[in-house]
Amino acid sequence: MSRMPLPYNPKVLELFRNPKNLGKMEDATVVAVAGNPACGDMITFYLKISDQEVIEKASFESYGCAANIATASIVTEMIKEMKLEDAWKITWKSVAEAVGGLPSIKFHCGILAVGALKRAIRAYCKNKRLSPGWLPEELSFEEKQALEEEELSRILSKRMRTEE
Repeated sequence: MSRMPLPYNPKVLELFRNPKNLGKMEDATVVAVAGNPACGDMITFYLKISDQEVIEKASFESYGCAANIATASIVTEMIKEMKLEDAWKITWKSVAEAVGGLPSIKFHCGILAVGALKRAIRAYCKNKRLSPGWLPEELSFEEKQALEEEELSRILSKRMRTEE
């Protein structure tokens, strides 16, 4: 049985083949992970944040499909020189739009990328003991979705081990 290739647009394919800001950042201010290698998609974001709460540099490492790499890449481009408050406002829909659209089965890649970004911002604020008014106490949609995806992966992994 053959699989039909997903209808990725040229921008997604270009970012997949030539991702921007790929790689570990040794001097990152904060690092955050979203995803689970058991499900096939994982993103680690590295952010270098100034004392004025501006994202000076962003990079990522990814384990996943073309959409996973493309959305992580575009997020790092979108947030450069952006204040944390403005970066927090990025949504998975704006990421999907920035890459020229995603097949519906790949929307979760944009959600995961934004979930990792928001985890990084939240971790930075927690580490600095900051409570900015723009940062909600409740997790964002993207953070919740990342948690749900990780929990589902844990459950499936556990089931697969018990069946072996």
